[in-house]
Amino acid sequence: MATLGNPTNTIAVLQKYQFHFQKKYGQNFLIDANILEKIVDAAGVKAEDCVLEIGPGIGTMTQYLCERAREVVAVEIDAKLIPILEQDTLATYNNITIINEDILKVDINAIVQERNYGKSIKVVANLPYYITTPIIMGLFERHVPLESIIIMVQKEVAERMQAGPGTKDYGALSLAVNYYAKPQVIMTVPAGCFMPRPNVDSAVIKLTCSERPQIMVSDEKKMFDIIRASFNQRRKTLVNGLVNAAELTITKENVLAALEKMGLSSTIRGEALTLEQFAVLTELL
Repeated sequence: MATLGNPTNTIAVLQKYQFHFQKKYGQNFLIDANILEKIVDAAGVKAEDCVLEIGPGIGTMTQYLCERAREVVAVEIDAKLIPILEQDTLATYNNITIINEDILKVDINAIVQERNYGKSIKVVANLPYYITTPIIMGLFERHVPLESIIIMVQKEVAERMQAGPGTKDYGALSLAVNYYAKPQVIMTVPAGCFMPRPNVDSAVIKLTCSERPQIMVSDEKKMFDIIRASFNQRRKTLVNGLVNAAELTITKENVLAALEKMGLSSTIRGEALTLEQFAVLTELL
């Protein structure tokens, strides 16, 4: 079994299995052992932990996780990677379960029940840009018992996760992350640390999950429908965004009345509202 996390062994495994990168899956494999160590350290993986890894690739990070955790469940969408994982890079570990499936279709709550007796798990992932938001939102909205999520994402996505009101990066993702967790960027990872080399730098961000949300709202789904509608067309006013949203049945009069009660301008945009203000707006509507 080759120890991964360096270019030589990674290339050898890829050539052995004649593996070709698939652009549709956004595949970029880490080839820097130092960064791998730092990620696993930041995730705080201990001997009693059950870890869910999303997108193990050829098993680079998975090897490090298997060395430290009680159990690792790795969900990989690309069927061509399964033989590499099962027969080669993870073959010597007996604490790994590999699931060949789309993470968005997996019943993660069932995995947590079965593998960790319903107790909170740690999630580790190296996510392509286009699927980051659906995966993060899916974990939160399905109320998976989570201790933390540590993910490698495009640097600008990490910035978006911890952006505040009024900034260009602030949006629905910033609000969701801050509703469910406390975000902290651990480090920036240069493009040269990956194979193939991506066009932009990445960042590792840790989301420490809260036992209960930061604020209380009676209808969580409604609040996030309102948030999404507010940011669908950023240049529109909040009123227009909400009134034109197909999934909401809100009248202009109701929105204007709610904004007036909150002491906010009728021309305010969604990007100006804090999480607390979105919660108040939801209750008023």
